[in-house]
Amino acid sequence: MRRSRPRTAAVLMCTALAAPVAVGVPAAFAQDRDLQGAVTIVPGRAGVLDVSGHTGPALGAGSTLTLTAPGRTTITDMPLDAQGYRGSVAADGRRATYTFTGTTTQAPWQGRSFPFVVAVPADAVPGTRLAGCALRLTDAEGAAQGEGACTVTVGLPEPTLVSPTSGVPLGLRPEVAGKAYPGAQVAVRDKDEKKVCSTTAGADGAWSCAPGPGLPVGANRLQATATLNGVSAASEQVAITVGSPQQ
Repeated sequence: MRRSRPRTAAVLMCTALAAPVAVGVPAAFAQDRDLQGAVTIVPGRAGVLDVSGHTGPALGAGSTLTLTAPGRTTITDMPLDAQGYRGSVAADGRRATYTFTGTTTQAPWQGRSFPFVVAVPADAVPGTRLAGCALRLTDAEGAAQGEGACTVTVGLPEPTLVSPTSGVPLGLRPEVAGKAYPGAQVAVRDKDEKKVCSTTAGADGAWSCAPGPGLPVGANRLQATATLNGVSAASEQVAITVGSPQQ
């Protein structure tokens, strides 16, 4: 079977979210309220939450950036490739901290993002925005210099398209079938983005549908897109060949 990469896919995302100003914090802190990070991760997998946005004064050695993991997620790694920072993850995976160990000439915390690898449990429900994600930047004395909001959204696993297969001439209305997250709405489209058919994945994840109007004769591609609770994911494309109307 010849498959190509999907035109659309669930991807990891990083989008800016404005954090509220905390009550009773220093004026410099009140102006530095844009620490931010967001990511979408499918159940049972891990993704990278990139945190950035510090625009306040340079902080010296011993200053820290701490992420508190949301929901039942855990932080598993801190893969920053930069000198002057040390990462540590709490034993339970619920918190992780970068500590600045360099000099202020490096403009610490500014102009770069800080990656945290976050793992989502396998039973998390796609489309859920997990509560409790928090960011905090402190100086060497532990005084708050910045806070922010972060968002971890549970994504949708990519559906599969297992039938039809490439290399076999098809009739005008071949059955299209595959697997998707149970209850997801599945839409199949051709190379021109025209909807071929649609259905809902069953409790076991199986789905199938057949074109209404016949497919055009000749080479084509099919791709399935699953949607549930506001999140979507797409299968790989499958190259097909539709035979003559007599078939």
